[in-house]
Amino acid sequence: MWIRQANKQNKTITVAIPLTKGTDKTRIKRRSCFNGYGIPVSTKSATFSQDCYVEWQIGYDVVTADEDKLKLTTVKDLLFTGANGKEKTIYELSEYLFYFYKWNVISKAKLLEIKSFLKALSEDDFIDNPNNFAIERSHPVNKQVLGIDFFYTQVKYPMLVHKFGNYEILTEIKITEKQYAVGVQPMLYFCFPITELQSSTPLIGRTAQTKETADFEINASNISIF
Repeated sequence: MWIRQANKQNKTITVAIPLTKGTDKTRIKRRSCFNGYGIPVSTKSATFSQDCYVEWQIGYDVVTADEDKLKLTTVKDLLFTGANGKEKTIYELSEYLFYFYKWNVISKAKLLEIKSFLKALSEDDFIDNPNNFAIERSHPVNKQVLGIDFFYTQVKYPMLVHKFGNYEILTEIKITEKQYAVGVQPMLYFCFPITELQSSTPLIGRTAQTKETADFEINASNISIF
């Protein structure tokens, strides 16, 4: 995702959302209720419908050494050193907060309040604490498939869904194994219906064009969700 326009006068940010890159940080999914399990949609062959929504694995920053990702941020010179020791700059979540802070929509007092809240947390408070939410595995049982013996077990991953008041916007947090290390990690997703997207041609009832994007607007009324 990238910022298509940051409008200081109207205090709005227009974010371009890819509609066809199913392996990117966004995917189009479909579900029947807000807390149901989403099924990915092949947008080039299946038409958009009212039960389609955007699943966005929102980012927080970007490593400056990654030139491809660095091109996606509008703030390339606000540098800092991350917890992993790598040089970074702001991107997506931090990028949006940066602009709305500059535009005096988000106050310094509010940011300091959030910082104080986070610093006061203990290790027991965090979602990835196994005492809070653990990945469950059933006891293995024998199962035969096509004459081949297997041990069959089920793995259940915790998922938390939060709805922001009257907004048609959700946050999903899924607890999964770390990809390159031992342990688990919470994966944060920002979800909203495709009716929140703006496009030159209405999406409902048609398929997506190759490399098509649609726009999602962040403004003074919904920045608090971020």
